[in-house]
Amino acid sequence: MTRSRPWRAIRACALGLGACGLGLAVVSCGNTGNTGTTAATPSPVPSLAAQVPQAIRDDGKLMIATDASYPPNEYVDPATQQIVGWNVELGTAVAGKLGLRPEFQNAGFDTIIPGLQSGKYEIGISSFTDNKEREKAVDFVTYYSAGTSWASLKDNPKHVTPDNACGKTVGVQQGTVQVQDVAVRSAACQQAGKPAIQTVVRKQQTEVNADLVAGKTDAMLADSPIVGYVVKQTGGKLAVIGTAYGTAPYGWAIGKNSGTLKDAVLAAVKAIIADGTYQKILDKWGVQQGAITDPVINGARG
Repeated sequence: MTRSRPWRAIRACALGLGACGLGLAVVSCGNTGNTGTTAATPSPVPSLAAQVPQAIRDDGKLMIATDASYPPNEYVDPATQQIVGWNVELGTAVAGKLGLRPEFQNAGFDTIIPGLQSGKYEIGISSFTDNKEREKAVDFVTYYSAGTSWASLKDNPKHVTPDNACGKTVGVQQGTVQVQDVAVRSAACQQAGKPAIQTVVRKQQTEVNADLVAGKTDAMLADSPIVGYVVKQTGGKLAVIGTAYGTAPYGWAIGKNSGTLKDAVLAAVKAIIADGTYQKILDKWGVQQGAITDPVINGARG
């Protein structure tokens, strides 16, 4: 993983081992309001900017909601109190192509889609899996491909596997596709006459990470880039269980009543792929394994 600063500088918030991850210092580790990013902003492309709805062009800002508790995708840098991550850098690059100034707002994951529906936000950039259910509420512009991975303490002392988690305590973040994943597996356990999975649902992924490191849970599951990052940064305390599965597209969420905004964002994503910006950002953060070449609007499978 190539990071913008040493691991020691981000350890507390990235793993949720400090006050912010435990919900004890919401203002200092999860402040709302305008934030910066480490990404360089590309020059506007007039033909792309022209596709942005007039009201947004007049305002000059792109209001972006993100749950900044999901390193390395999006998280708060404790040294600067800025929202950073490769998702943030991609969002900044796209906004730049559209001639807009991105303003990231830290929001609870399960509040972002309602916020888009109400017009509070213009885009949701928060590692959303694009699926058919969510497409009923918002539109998505796909930009990455991720699967689900599991992790345990080193050497997997409870011998957990995705298909052998009955009776185990498993952590997951609320509002994610992994919640349903565990529910289906738990139901299968009970149908087989085995004990249900004891699911610990936490508000933030950093809290899920901290529970596992502390031994409060036997395993956790999350999107593959998140699990790979956390395992690598714990210095051998955690390990990935098995291989990733259920690969699906990430999408940036956009309200159904946003006019041509989704078309403008799609064109801008294609532009940063074409000029190499996209690949440079993924390479920088070590998440290039999920790169795509064909972004689309509403690309949910099945």
